[in-house]
Amino acid sequence: MPRSDRYSLGIKIDILFTDLLEIILQARYASKENKLSFIDKATIRLDSLKFFLQIIWQTKSLDNKKYLQLSEPLAEIGKILGGWKKSF
Repeated sequence: MPRSDRYSLGIKIDILFTDLLEIILQARYASKENKLSFIDKATIRLDSLKFFLQIIWQTKSLDNKKYLQLSEPLAEIGKILGGWKKSF
């Protein structure tokens, strides 16, 4: 990733990723009453993360192989969050 993107969008993506992990951890231990709000927050963070990854891919700052390596697990996380939300 070019230096300019690494220190702008790259940092934004890192922050979104760590926020997503933290929110999922909080949802794991939240009470049933609060769990749904954490799942919704995690879904928003995940969508934001996928959006910014797509931007750096479209601007050719990230090659196709790395984009696929990142986007496929994120799609799976989205399916898991969706299933988790349906269970409530």
